[in-house]
Amino acid sequence: MQVRRSLLSLAAVGVLTIATGCAGDDLSDDEGDSGPSAGPVTVATQAFDEALLVTAMYQAVLEDAGYDVTVKEVGRRDIYVAQMPDSVDIAPEYVGGLADFVNTEANGPDAEPITTAEADATIEAATPLLEAKGLTLLEPSPATSANAYFVTEEFSETEGATRISDLEGSSVVLAAAEDCPGRADCEAGLRQTYGIDVTEVLPLGFQSPQTYQAVLDGEAQVGQTSTLDVTLADQGLVMLEDDRGIQPAQNLVPLVSSDFLAEHEDVAGPLEDLMAELDNETLGELILRVSVDREKPEDVASEFVAEAGLT
Repeated sequence: MQVRRSLLSLAAVGVLTIATGCAGDDLSDDEGDSGPSAGPVTVATQAFDEALLVTAMYQAVLEDAGYDVTVKEVGRRDIYVAQMPDSVDIAPEYVGGLADFVNTEANGPDAEPITTAEADATIEAATPLLEAKGLTLLEPSPATSANAYFVTEEFSETEGATRISDLEGSSVVLAAAEDCPGRADCEAGLRQTYGIDVTEVLPLGFQSPQTYQAVLDGEAQVGQTSTLDVTLADQGLVMLEDDRGIQPAQNLVPLVSSDFLAEHEDVAGPLEDLMAELDNETLGELILRVSVDREKPEDVASEFVAEAGLT
């Protein structure tokens, strides 16, 4: 599906709120014999557009499975993880971000990283730390929300650059988030892993209109965005492949209380079916409907899960 958005429309992106009312009908009477299929469940979410949208999807499929869903908007991961498994049952998460969090919490800020560019390997490394906290990860989604880097189509064609490694030995100005310098998944990774001479980092923001414009105007040769960015082609920009893997796997994944999962085994099916339906292009388009078109997350979520045959 192609959706045309102007660069200026991206300035409208903001934080939205999510309604916690019903996103679907209670169909618990239609469930099979796979175990308990109804009862209360609390889902915690961070309060940014992407997380709110995915949480609304969780709510829709869980309510369709007969659960009475309560959504708690929580500002930070450390808050809701601390509330699991006692008062929070489920949270939408990201593989690498969660793995880094539990590793640092258990082993200190200087702990050897356990994240890799492979979701399965990262989950395997994080599993013992999660088990110690009474938490379980379900199957991850193909959709991944990580840093990505782009150039203009003209630059890509002229320099033959479709992968970040194609810029090895080049000197570039990078437009990116303020915290980019020194980060292994940003300036430091581009310099150390890819051998790129980043002569300057323009602190213009992550996936911001200013960052896009700096690259389009030639003020910067490379800009920072998200792997979920579906606006690049419409702007004459090209995402570069992270072929040496400086980005840890950030696949979407449901985090569930192990005790809750043991008592409600059927909760895994709807969530994993949802994860399987999401890829970067699909989720990116849905996020634009919330962030740019200002549609309500629960409306976008309900429409998507219905069209995907998940409810």
